[in-house]
Amino acid sequence: MESEHAHRKDEHLALAEAEYRKMQPTSSLNQVRLIHKALPETSVNQVNLASDNTEFPWPFPFYIEAMTGGSEKSSQINGQLAEVAKETGLAMAVGSQSIALKDFEAIPSFEIARKKNPNGFLIANLGAGHTAYEAQRVINMIDANALEIHINAAQEIVMAEGDRNFHWHESLGEIIATSPVPVIIKEVGFGMDLHTIQTLEALGAKYINVGGRSGTNFARIEDRRNHTNYKEHAHAYLYDWGQTTAESLLEAQTAQQHIFATGGIQSPLDVVKAQVLGAENIGVAGYFLHILLNQGADSLVDEIQLWQKHLPKLYTLLGAKTRSDLQKAPFVVDAELANYAQQRHLKLNNFQNF
Repeated sequence: MESEHAHRKDEHLALAEAEYRKMQPTSSLNQVRLIHKALPETSVNQVNLASDNTEFPWPFPFYIEAMTGGSEKSSQINGQLAEVAKETGLAMAVGSQSIALKDFEAIPSFEIARKKNPNGFLIANLGAGHTAYEAQRVINMIDANALEIHINAAQEIVMAEGDRNFHWHESLGEIIATSPVPVIIKEVGFGMDLHTIQTLEALGAKYINVGGRSGTNFARIEDRRNHTNYKEHAHAYLYDWGQTTAESLLEAQTAQQHIFATGGIQSPLDVVKAQVLGAENIGVAGYFLHILLNQGADSLVDEIQLWQKHLPKLYTLLGAKTRSDLQKAPFVVDAELANYAQQRHLKLNNFQNF
């Protein structure tokens, strides 16, 4: 019989899909318009999507973001995702491995990712508050190429059995300083402000995923899990808590670190918009999970390959040949996002609205 923690993993999967179907997420990047370059003076075959970052030498600027692990069902999904990653050449992050530090029976649900994709780029995953030793264990568990440390205070606050102590600075600094692989500090979907980004920089963080609101909403998910302990939707006032992906990327415009993004990514155009706003790599979770669960792995491979074919077309429409070219592309935003930037006194690159 599986543990209560393993059951929680299955609940997260089921509720994430149920919320996706119910809400049909709309990307916050719809608030951003890219300026069409009618004379791009380039061609699609001149586009190079590959990264020049030797620690993340990815051929494409998007990857399969962390979803699951820790139960029999999630093991099957991780195996399928790993096979999709192998087929498409994408990097892949596994879900939180904290369960496997306590329940050894959960370890195979993460190890399967490496077994199915022995030469792929895999990202281990652990929550903030763990030790450097525990971080090393989850890296070793899947022979990871990088480590994702997720920060999720808002999720924990809503979770009935969640943490209530969030003194994370010291452990984060220790993990960053001692990890043998690159460390990404990632929000799970409530976004980041500039102060948080600067604090992480002071702790030594080189890679930050702003993980904005507009994708999988863990406040909603945990509230639905809580229904036997609290009245239904007890935390409804937190369902729009935090910064969206678009807002978080504006917050990060002046950051010196390598910025990643995730949260509500629905299309290759969202990938390009996130890059224009400064993201180096973009993670996709809910949208890919929805396709996998409803249409199967082959359909997910087809969708990813479609994105891979369409990205060079979008680059060309902006006159861009490389990822770095995109960060010179002008853009405008709608009134709501412009108002946010003005009130936050954000200094923005290539921003045409003021």
